[in-house]
Formats: sequence, C-alpha cells, structure tokens
Amino acid sequence: MSRNPLALAAVATLAVLLPLAAHAQTGPYKVIQTVKIGGDGGFDYVTADSDGRNLYVARSGPAGHIGVFNLDSFAQVGDLPGISGHGAAVDTATGHGFATSKPIAMFDSKNFTLIKKIDVEGNPDGYLNDSYNHRFYVLSHAAPNITVLDDKDGSILGTIDIGGAPEQAQSDGRGHIYVDIEDKDAIAVIDANTMKMTGKYDLSSKSGECAGLALDAKNNILFAACRKNNDMVILSATDGHIIADLPTGVGCDGATFNPATMEAFSSQGDGTLTVIKENSPTSFVVEQTVTTPVRAKTITLDTKTGHLLLITAEYGPAPAPAAAPAPPAPAPGAASQAAGGRPGGPGGYRGPRAPMIPGSFEIIVAGR
Repeated sequence: MSRNPLALAAVATLAVLLPLAAHAQTGPYKVIQTVKIGGDGGFDYVTADSDGRNLYVARSGPAGHIGVFNLDSFAQVGDLPGISGHGAAVDTATGHGFATSKPIAMFDSKNFTLIKKIDVEGNPDGYLNDSYNHRFYVLSHAAPNITVLDDKDGSILGTIDIGGAPEQAQSDGRGHIYVDIEDKDAIAVIDANTMKMTGKYDLSSKSGECAGLALDAKNNILFAACRKNNDMVILSATDGHIIADLPTGVGCDGATFNPATMEAFSSQGDGTLTVIKENSPTSFVVEQTVTTPVRAKTITLDTKTGHLLLITAEYGPAPAPAAAPAPPAPAPGAASQAAGGRPGGPGGYRGPRAPMIPGSFEIIVAGR
C-alpha cells in the first residue's frame, strides 16, 4: 500500500506535539508579581509565615543572611546577618525561628534577633517546623538524617536515621511526619511522639529521586514530586498504596498543598509550576502548567491569600572550562586510554557555574 510522506510527517509531528500540549494548558493561575530584591549569595528554600505575615528568604555563602519580607507589601522588615543557611521557619506559639545553617541559628521571630547557635551533626539542609508538638526538624543528607529540636528552648531532643537523604517533610498535625528520601525512592513515616521511623513507602515502581512532598492532611494523601520520571506520584499516607501518577515539568525541588482549593503544586527549575487538582481522594488531574522564570524551583504557600511564592535569579553565561591537561604519553606497549573517557577522574570534569547577575535576585508571586 502506498503512503503519503507528507501525511506521515504530519502524524509524527502530532505525536510530538500532543504531550507538549498537555503541559501548555491555560487556567486560573499566573505570575501576578515579580519583586526584585537583589543582594548577594546563593539561595535554596523560601518559607511563608502566614500568621506572622512574613516571608523568610535564606541566602548562603560568605555574604549569607536571612532576609525577612512582609508578605503583603514585600518590603524588607528584618535581617539576620552572618547566617549562611538553606532556609528558615518559625513557630508561632513560641515566637522562635530556626535557620538550617551550621550551626543552627535560633532567632526571635518578632524582632529578628539571634537568640543562640546550636551545634548539630550532619549537614543541615531541609527543615520542618511541626506545630503539633512544637518541634523543629533539621534534615541532612549525611547521618544523622534528622535532628529534632525543641521550639521552646532549642534543646536537642534526639536524632532519627531514615537510611537515606531527606529532601522535604510534612506533618499531618496528628503526630505523623512524612519525609521523602531522595536517594532511596521512598517516603519515611515517623512517629512525632517517639521520634522513631515506623514505616517506609516504596515509590520505585513508579518513579524516584523525589525532591518535593506535599500533603492533604484531611484525606491522608501524599504528593511526591519526583525527578527520575518528572512526575507527581500520589499515594495514601495511611498505607502507602499508589493512587495516581501525573506528569510535571523538569527539575522539581519543592511542593505544597492548598486545602482551601484542593490543589497540589510542584515547582520546577525548567520554568514551570504544575497545578494538580484533587477532585476526590481517588481522582486527580493536571489542571494547569504555569510558566515561571527558570530556576524558580522551590515554593511556599501563603495560606491567607492563596498566593504561591518562589525565588530565583538571572544568570550570565558560564565561563569556559579550563583546558584539561594533556595525558602523559603511554609507556611502550601500554594500551592507550579508551576513547570517550572523561577527564578529571571517575566523576568527570565539572566546569565553573554560571555567575548570578548582580541585583537580579527576585521573589515570584503566582496566584489566581
């Protein structure tokens, strides 16, 4: 049977465009404000204190500090200098905040002054403040994976080994903590009272390398945003059975859930914000993919306004990598290096990172 080459090309093009169209949906969300705040230092997490109406932005490096911005005006209302950390969160009841610097910085969330520094093991990275029993959880890729602090006085209550690298944690407010284990393709279940891991949910049948975790506490639904397959694995927080698996953008590093709208959100470094609608505890759909600036890969929710806050910056071109030294001449009779080998040893060569453009750091506000 003869075939029309043009028709075949059209079908092939359609097959490519259909998946892309699924990621280009219109919907109620958009970027509604961009706030340039500038400043030096790297960045990782951003946290909204909806009750106190403040946004905590941690900057790392030699100029590290914790910037505090009003959630309504985005005017800077405080600063904790000399603290190089990944992020910060506060406990409304005690008025105390903690930053995942090393050592941990404990501060007053009313006047933004340092209270004390707390030496902990591991490498503080992610974090969770649990209002259930007023404890701050320090997440570390190196053991001990979790260090638990008392919000009242900053004392170390204990450590928890979950057998892998934690990325994001959520509390159901009833004594259960859930933590995605990025390098084990799993979610750890922790008893907040005993500070013991009581279970582990395996996600490897669907995806892995999960960096974002959100929770619908009312219906006991977990949303694990994963990098391995660029998807959101949705599962029961009660027993871990997988309910759905939906596509996201590329390079997720954060997730959140808004119980007022029954929507989960996943932020990606490729410049996308995925919105997933929970129609029922067994029915989920990708409602919208919002275009955001690239590298805006961490996210927090202002529960009062329903706004989503992300942070990013602009970058210049990466400097050219230094030329690799010429390999020594092989000894007579020795086999030459196999073709395609990577310079710089088993890990290969990694060139210098692109520099941040001065003054370009910004807060992105997305909403309806």
